[in-house]
Amino acid sequence: MNTRITSLLNIVSPIVQGGLAHLAYAELAAAVSEAGGLGQITAMSLPSPDALRTEIQKVRSLTAKPVGVNFAIGQHDRPFEEMLDVAIEEGIAVISITGGNPEPLIRRTDGHDMKRLVLVSTVRQAQKAEAAGADAVMAVGQEGGGHLGRDDIGTLVLVPRVVDSVSIPVLASGGIGDGRGFLAALALGAEGVEMGTRFIATKECLHAHAAYKQALIQATEHDTTVIKRSLGTPARVINTKGSAYISELEKQGVGYEGLQEYISGRNNLRFIYEGDAEHGFGWAGQVVGLIQDVPSVQELFDRIMGDVNAFQANMQKIFQGKQQRCC
Repeated sequence: MNTRITSLLNIVSPIVQGGLAHLAYAELAAAVSEAGGLGQITAMSLPSPDALRTEIQKVRSLTAKPVGVNFAIGQHDRPFEEMLDVAIEEGIAVISITGGNPEPLIRRTDGHDMKRLVLVSTVRQAQKAEAAGADAVMAVGQEGGGHLGRDDIGTLVLVPRVVDSVSIPVLASGGIGDGRGFLAALALGAEGVEMGTRFIATKECLHAHAAYKQALIQATEHDTTVIKRSLGTPARVINTKGSAYISELEKQGVGYEGLQEYISGRNNLRFIYEGDAEHGFGWAGQVVGLIQDVPSVQELFDRIMGDVNAFQANMQKIFQGKQQRCC
């Protein structure tokens, strides 16, 4: 395939793996890049700059293809500067920025041969990212997992709005997990996709507990909920007893002080690392309704591209049939 995203990122298939806090490490990133997309390491989930350097060196032992580093700056109190400096020193070709103001990271990478992707949930955010120097934006609709925008705009509407509002390439994100979603994103004007939840349910996502993956398989599109809306930072999770308790606390209006313990990173890890659905929670998008198994990353890519070819052929038959009837 040939889009501005494949050229920009030097990849074969315009599929970017999401940052996936506490889950996106060397094995998964390498597998995605080897399959033809762009794999990413999650920087801010790592304990130190040295740990990030080690992870980058590890991924380079697994693949010679481009790999990105994600900076989820909106949900971490730790400074990002030293982490970003490591990515620069190690010659990382792509970074993605999620949450918070991307401009400080973009300015710090000015003058370096590094592409900057920024996650956005509104047209205004996309325009500001472009003005700040982003090379591409990832437009995430409210179907997505993890932290979302406050406006509840779906991918089907958001993506073409963003495409029409910026001149840089746009990746579609939120609700995409197969070849149908991939083709739909291209039809909306996107030049690639970012997928998060779908990559959790793969063999190479080694850090995700089996119970987490099984929950993704068993869930339908009705089995997610949005937490932290009362704090102004809405985020979509898979239904667990832990997430239900968070929702109940929010209804009670306990505020940040009352929620802090239950929405903590530790409680996130209790489910995604330990499988404790009673007390923990895990991020997931509505795409869980399309997840039926845990393939290897390569199998997933092959399936997506196989679907793309089949659906393209089917659409050609539809249009040809219409032409024959008309003429």
